[in-house]
Amino acid sequence: MFKYRKKEAVFNFRSYFAISVAFVIALCFAPAISAAGGDKPNVLFIMTDNTGWGDYGCYGGGIVRGAPTPNIDKLAADGLLLTNFNTEAQCTPSRSALMTGRFSIRSGTYAIPIGVREYGLVPWEITVAEAMSEDGYTTGIFGKWHLGQTPGRFPTDQGFDEWYGIPNTDESPWVAEEIGRFSNLKDAADVKKDYDFTPWLMEGRRGEEPKKLKVYTQDERRRIDAELTRRAIDFMERSVKDDKPFFAYVPLLAMHFPVLPHPDFEGKSGYGYYTDLLMQTDHYLGEMLKALDRLGVAENTIVVFCADNGPEHPDNGDGEYTGWTGPWRGTYFTAMEGGIRAPFIVRWPKHIPAGRVSDEIVHIVDMFSTIAGLTGAQVPQDRIIDGVDHSAFFLGKTEKSAREGFLIYVGNQLTAWKWRKWKVHFVWQPTKYDPRQPFSTIPRVINLITDPREERQDSEPYNGWLQYAMAPQLAELQKSLKEHPSVPMGATDDWVPEH
Repeated sequence: MFKYRKKEAVFNFRSYFAISVAFVIALCFAPAISAAGGDKPNVLFIMTDNTGWGDYGCYGGGIVRGAPTPNIDKLAADGLLLTNFNTEAQCTPSRSALMTGRFSIRSGTYAIPIGVREYGLVPWEITVAEAMSEDGYTTGIFGKWHLGQTPGRFPTDQGFDEWYGIPNTDESPWVAEEIGRFSNLKDAADVKKDYDFTPWLMEGRRGEEPKKLKVYTQDERRRIDAELTRRAIDFMERSVKDDKPFFAYVPLLAMHFPVLPHPDFEGKSGYGYYTDLLMQTDHYLGEMLKALDRLGVAENTIVVFCADNGPEHPDNGDGEYTGWTGPWRGTYFTAMEGGIRAPFIVRWPKHIPAGRVSDEIVHIVDMFSTIAGLTGAQVPQDRIIDGVDHSAFFLGKTEKSAREGFLIYVGNQLTAWKWRKWKVHFVWQPTKYDPRQPFSTIPRVINLITDPREERQDSEPYNGWLQYAMAPQLAELQKSLKEHPSVPMGATDDWVPEH
């Protein structure tokens, strides 16, 4: 088995022997293997930002929300739809978990960076893009990175062959205009001398420092998802032409504020900018799916369509600019179901059975291991990996996922534990604007089946047994964090584990 080190892999004799035998067999039976679908599947991973669980038609939204989503609904009908896909509480933590297969508390990426120059994944971390690249894939990212904005921490330093997008999030269009008004900065002019807060659209290639193309204005915000879609399609076309399997990661900017649709979609829904964006996103997904058909690779491409977390607080824009969480309560930046449950659809024709809907628990941290399980890429063996491989579940070989629950951090604070149908809150915070209220003795226990909105404490005499399921998981986490110390937030590029 490969044992990862940064930028290299170390063989042992057993792996060498196994690979040699596999190579001989492949030479003898190459035509049969090829006919059976031995080519590596492509991966198109599309992720929206701050999206409501119930926004799309296949989740109860769509026309109910005033925004038909036929392409998204068709994708769900052709694949597997998860009703219990979970994320971390914020953008950066979720993207870190996706890329590394490690909970963000381990990687020092447990909160979004605000006014910070050095942040994100240290070079020691290994991403799914690096694993895919090592396995012969061409890799591209088209969209928001949010895991580093300095040399050594750009996407093209972390396994991607090419990148077009923005390094941070969508607050950036205001930063250049408003920095002089920030009350917590005594001298904004001096801050700007130390670091340029101007938001930039950037483009990069592996081995080169990314270039600043143009200032990311609010007008560019309206148009960026169209350009991301165009560039993702171009990347897939080039990869197919070169006969290379591709990993295309497309983190769109919708539905993050500022909620500004492309001029072609402004007013299209008739119900506001957010629903305009829903229709826009459905259209862009459809364009990417049509490209797969046109290129003749739809049947050999795993398509994932999901979100990084739940929506913004409904008070921002009187609800017109925020997503719908369906039966769930809460916002992102919290451990509430509305903040951590997000849409998730995966399609792989003739491999993933069509028309399945499952409420089994899956977490965004599992994506690295699952993609590796489906494609043959390798997961690092020299560090703690929290993600589990759901490939057998996705392929319909089992009705059960490989995960029963997980611990929930909001920032660096252990806030809740979710397990099967149960939720145990150690800290209570319904929305991101509410104060955090720790429970000093008895936590709040929720039965998510009978109380999906998390409004009442489950009867205490009947839930005490949960401590026996929870205690081992807490102990295991505490032990692993002690034996494998986390990357400190703000760690320098030369950080490596002490042992």
